[in-house]
Amino acid sequence: QVLRKSLQRGVVLSTGAFLVYEAHKLISGFAVVHASFKVEEVIEQADYLYGSGETEKLYRLLVQHKNSDDAELLWRLARASRDLAQLSSTSAEEKKQLAYGALEYAKKALEKNESNSAAHKWYGICLSDVGDFEGIKTKIGNAFVIKEHFQKAIELNPKDATTIHLIGIWCYTFAEMPWYQRKIAATLFASPPTSTFQEALRYFHMAEEADPNFYSKNLLFLGKTYLKLNNKKMALLWLSKAKEYPAHTEEDKQVQKEALELLNSM
Repeated sequence: QVLRKSLQRGVVLSTGAFLVYEAHKLISGFAVVHASFKVEEVIEQADYLYGSGETEKLYRLLVQHKNSDDAELLWRLARASRDLAQLSSTSAEEKKQLAYGALEYAKKALEKNESNSAAHKWYGICLSDVGDFEGIKTKIGNAFVIKEHFQKAIELNPKDATTIHLIGIWCYTFAEMPWYQRKIAATLFASPPTSTFQEALRYFHMAEEADPNFYSKNLLFLGKTYLKLNNKKMALLWLSKAKEYPAHTEEDKQVQKEALELLNSM
């Protein structure tokens, strides 16, 4: 029956050759399915570890796949590298290496899939981190690119509260920029990036509307922005929420500490 089907397709093969050919197809097909399944399995494990706050385990899992061509794996590796760099236990030299590594992984994720919202988001975040090591000129120059990637991420995924929050941070940063940095920026760039606290506030509220109570830092910055706008009543409301937010991560603990200090200063 095998030979008859083979001849019906117009293929003249010996019995042995045909069996080898069919076996090769079967193995190749299995390999493709297995590879696809493995990627999905790693992503599932990674998301579980991320949700559990297992930063170091997550990085060790994903760094094994740094040569992957899968954008979903690569942006998660960029995030894990960046999260590991943020830990207080990570040395200054390791922070720098991890920051530059994270940027490379995010860049590669974008190269593999320009339509991936998370890849744009993490490229913007990682580019901002690297600016901390390269001085004010580079940081300000990168600001335009960073905002473009955040905006592209929102365009691809309008419900992503984290990216909306990040544009709020971008606005807050340039609204708060000291006068001497503004002077440097004006010298270096014909049209340096600018923003206002009102604009930052709008994005922080948009983030809350997209996903209420999703992130301790968004609550904190709502409070901080209201303080900048001299609205102590609303600042008290949001800083209290930030202080009471359950501390699942090291960042949450830092947010609680800062919120408490600001409340005490009021």
